[in-house]
This record gives sequence, C-alpha cells and structure tokens, in this order.
Amino acid sequence: MSERLTSEEVLRLSPVMPVVVIDDAAQAVPLARALLAGGIRTIEITLRTPAALDAIRAVAREASEMVIGAGTVLTPDDLETAFTAGARYALSPGATPKLLAAARDRAAPFIPGVATAGEIQNGLEYGFTCFKFFPAEQLGGPSGLKAMAGPFPNVRFCPTGSVTIEKAPSYLALGNVLCVGGSWIAPAERIRAGDWVGIENAARQAAALR
Repeated sequence: MSERLTSEEVLRLSPVMPVVVIDDAAQAVPLARALLAGGIRTIEITLRTPAALDAIRAVAREASEMVIGAGTVLTPDDLETAFTAGARYALSPGATPKLLAAARDRAAPFIPGVATAGEIQNGLEYGFTCFKFFPAEQLGGPSGLKAMAGPFPNVRFCPTGSVTIEKAPSYLALGNVLCVGGSWIAPAERIRAGDWVGIENAARQAAALR
C-alpha cells in the first residue's frame, strides 16, 4: 500500500502539476513515464473523459512511482470512484459542503478549488489549508494571491488556470504558493500524438523552475 501523503506534501512534489485530459487509457502509462523521466513526480488526470478512471487505474498499477491525482472532482461519488481507482489525492475546481465533508470524513488528501476569501474561510472551517486557486489568471494572477497572504497566512495554494511556463515563476516566487497547475506540459493533442519525447522535454523545463 502506498504511503499516504498530506495535501501539502502532494503540492510540494513538483513545481508544476501537469493537468491532463486523456482520451485513451492506453496512453496513460507512457505519459506517466515521460513525465517521470523529465523530473515531474505527480500528475492530475481530470475526470473529463470516459477513459479517465481507467487511466488512473493503469498508472497506479504500472507506474506506481508516479503520484497520481484525480482532477475535476465535483461530487462525493467522484471522490469515491477516484480513490477506488487508485488516485492518491484529488482536486476540485470548486467545493460544496457535501464534497468538503466527504473528503474530511475520509481523511483524504483533497485540494478544494477556491476563488474568493469566503470560499477559503469555508474550506478552513472544514479543516483544509491547501487550496487550488482557480481560475488563477482571471482572478488577478500573482497579485491576487499575494493579497490573500495577509488574512490567510497559513493557507497554501496551487494556482491553476491559464498559467504558462512564462507566467509560472512569478507565482512560484510567492511564499503561499507551493506549485502551479499547468496543461502546457502535456496538452491533449501531444498525448494523442504520442509525443513522449516532447512531453519529457517540457517536463524537464518545468521541473527546473524551482
């Protein structure tokens, strides 16, 4: 059984968490191996396609050194099926009380999505201190996150949403940011093309950001 990580430990695994959409589960293991070869230790497979859960199962079984997470978790049922499939943590674009309670009761590494101070306070009431800041660029980018540091000094973030390799360093320079989420490392078209060399090279660049 894999060692259980805390949410903060998950966000410290790599400076960039690749956010991926997989249409064919057979591509999941080669993708994970390409990312690992480039120095990225974690991946968020979004629950946006019918292949997502099979992709999570495949990586958990055949590339277990990759710490795999499930993204776009919207309901308690999503949370349950993701962890049953082998995800070691989960993220959501937002969070409802039911979802927060389900994750808390499971003592799961769960990173809820937030966009406002009120949503952060709600998450704190449920015991969460690590959040996905989404959509980051549209919410003010690094300056928006810097403003959150004052009232929430113990909260840590993974900003996601229109973050690029050029924009990532300004986020990573903030004390309350542990990593960024990005789709540029392994976009869907590159995965479909089986461009594992290109993905490995992009992963290597991202891993060197910090």
